[in-house]
Amino acid sequence: MLSYRIDNGGYIQLKTENYPDGTMKIDLVPSDASASVDIRWHYENELEQIQLYYIVSNLKERFPKAEFTLFMPYLPNARMDRVYADMEVFTLKYFCRFINSMGFDRVTVLDVHSSVGAALIDRVVNLSPKDYILKAMEEAGFSFDDDYLFFPDEGSMKRYSSMFTAKHVGFGIKKRDWSTGKILGLEVEGDDPAGRNIFIIDDICAYGGTVYYSAQKLKELGCGDISVFFSHCEDSIAKGKLFDCGMIKNIYTTDSICTLPDNSILKKLKLD
Repeated sequence: MLSYRIDNGGYIQLKTENYPDGTMKIDLVPSDASASVDIRWHYENELEQIQLYYIVSNLKERFPKAEFTLFMPYLPNARMDRVYADMEVFTLKYFCRFINSMGFDRVTVLDVHSSVGAALIDRVVNLSPKDYILKAMEEAGFSFDDDYLFFPDEGSMKRYSSMFTAKHVGFGIKKRDWSTGKILGLEVEGDDPAGRNIFIIDDICAYGGTVYYSAQKLKELGCGDISVFFSHCEDSIAKGKLFDCGMIKNIYTTDSICTLPDNSILKKLKLD
């Protein structure tokens, strides 16, 4: 979803429709800008990418002296941060090149999946998710003294462990079938989780397989309630096992890309 704000006004959502040939008709509310144009993009699909280009081009023609900023909390193509064969297209590199072509004065992202993505964007600000994680911990009733902080893999441990000081910490080591890449299970390293409530932190969730196997092992080891935070949660989580497995009490995420309604398990935190 795309919206924009002229100077200090409220955000205005795009008004779009299609001509008979399928091309877009876009209307922007007339206004005057002397200082700034702020664009917000909560990514839903790649069609919005061309919409972004059209509206930024138009607004830059209208307001050539204004400062232009983009708030894009989820970085599309973030997982495609390297290629292993000539046949693979380095989509992240080309997407970032596209964003750079519009000449934003600042591009703000949230907890970008790879440092490669942040490095490829000009004038980028990579926001820490710490405040949102703390809010989720508070809502879940997490105790830094009594409960257990868990990172589902070594990557999430490196990313988040320095943000928090908990007395009881662990992380997962995935067991894979390297011929298929499929996760077969997970081992827990660190403190004993028996009898303790768990709070899991990770950056992106698609179907939730890693957290599912984490929860399965933690339950085998005798843990209590399990709550989870994802900085970004794709709607595909509903097709995975986390909602129905009976092991997860709460799933917290931001509204960066998740458009699912809140339910008894899923709770979305609104980005500022």
